[in-house]
Amino acid sequence: MEVVVETADGVEPPFEPAWFERVANAAVTTGAQAAVGEAVQVVFLLADDVTLHDLNLRFRHVDEPTDVLSFEGETEASSPACAMGHLGDVALSVERARRQAEDYGHTFEREVAYLLTHGVLHLLGYDHE
Repeated sequence: MEVVVETADGVEPPFEPAWFERVANAAVTTGAQAAVGEAVQVVFLLADDVTLHDLNLRFRHVDEPTDVLSFEGETEASSPACAMGHLGDVALSVERARRQAEDYGHTFEREVAYLLTHGVLHLLGYDHE
């Protein structure tokens, strides 16, 4: 399993890379290996509210920021990403995660872990219902 972590321009990773990789791996392991196999890749983008707002508007036609968005991987058999087992991408607003952690009265780390898992479950086909 490969976890790729990227950051949007101007966004500093708010925690040690090793911590994030551990949490991201746990989120992917939640169900991805059983559903897709061990050779999967997930790309996580740590971003800000402006970036998530833009992505939400472009891909969901919702004109507001959000905490996490998931984008399924390639589905065509000829795609190199599909051959690598690219499960998809998860974009997370670090700003919103920080505010939500305060609002809900738990740690920032717990909120990020929750949002990452939430995003991966969407990649696996689960919806809110």
